[in-house]
Amino acid sequence: MGDVNEEKVNTPTVVENAWEMKIADFKKEDNPSGMVEESSFATLFPKYREKYLREAWPLVQNSLTEHGIKAELDVVEGSMNVRTTRKTWDPYIIVKARDLIKLLARSVPYEQAVKVLQDDVGSDIIKTGSLVRNRDRFVRRRQRLIGPNGATLKALELLTNCYVLVQGNTVAAVGPYKGLQQVRKVVEDTLKNIHPIYHVKSLMIKRELAKDPKLKNENWERFLPNFKQKTLSKRKEPKKKNIKKKYTPFPPPMPESKVDKQLASGEYFMQESERTAKRYQEKREKQVEAAKVRQEKRKAPFIPPSEHSAPDKKSKNVDSRAENNASSSKSDIDIEKLKKKVKNIQQKKNKQNK
Repeated sequence: MGDVNEEKVNTPTVVENAWEMKIADFKKEDNPSGMVEESSFATLFPKYREKYLREAWPLVQNSLTEHGIKAELDVVEGSMNVRTTRKTWDPYIIVKARDLIKLLARSVPYEQAVKVLQDDVGSDIIKTGSLVRNRDRFVRRRQRLIGPNGATLKALELLTNCYVLVQGNTVAAVGPYKGLQQVRKVVEDTLKNIHPIYHVKSLMIKRELAKDPKLKNENWERFLPNFKQKTLSKRKEPKKKNIKKKYTPFPPPMPESKVDKQLASGEYFMQESERTAKRYQEKREKQVEAAKVRQEKRKAPFIPPSEHSAPDKKSKNVDSRAENNASSSKSDIDIEKLKKKVKNIQQKKNKQNK
């Protein structure tokens, strides 16, 4: 019986939806002995963030001391440091503190960045600079993500329950882990030339379908919008194509030199005066041929077009009669019937005259 109870305890429970799992809070009583080793993280911040960090740093220190983390701001080097102390009892809080100073360096306000210290809230810094090569195209697509007057970004924040900040070559997001996944997908697809409005539509539909108990556990693909990238037609091909020749292990033949050409034509054995005379003669012949072609081109618009002679009317009439006779001879005519018809007509005329 004892073995059966042990098997029941050890068997893991199957979880259908991991997002609905509730993780118990990690309290100070769970780790009373504290941390054995000291861990620390540091990050740099830009010059323009110095003024804001000076003002907000006391608030940052207060929120971190609650968890036993010590925070330091070095204005000379332009860096922020966080490290654990003997009072630290949560082993993962140092990673959360690192995310906090990273977000503060990325221009995220303190009110939003401090939420990272909660267990069910995370952060994600999406690097977008390397996704698009062309700078102008990158700026246009980044503006598409923000939308007119920030409307698209606001809709994305409401649907994902995340705070999203677009600045420079990065997008910083703070919120629940499921929302961070959705934000990353939308940002990456937007920079791959898929409009964010499609994702906003699908997120709205998913939210409505989740409320319906009948459709809650069904497949939602039939309700979601399908967006496919249009395959562009064949790219523009260059006018001049360099066709690669087939590879041969033999080197190309040596081109003939000037002396070789003269030897082949027999010009090498001529005197200089004969050579010049020959060249002059060849040049003269070319000039004469070119002059002929030029004259023909000049005379071409003055040459009258060929006129076709109109056929005579008499010959036309003769031809038509001959054709009629031929057609009449071809057709079979009953002469006896015609004679009878003529006799009948004459008899009728004679009776009328009487």
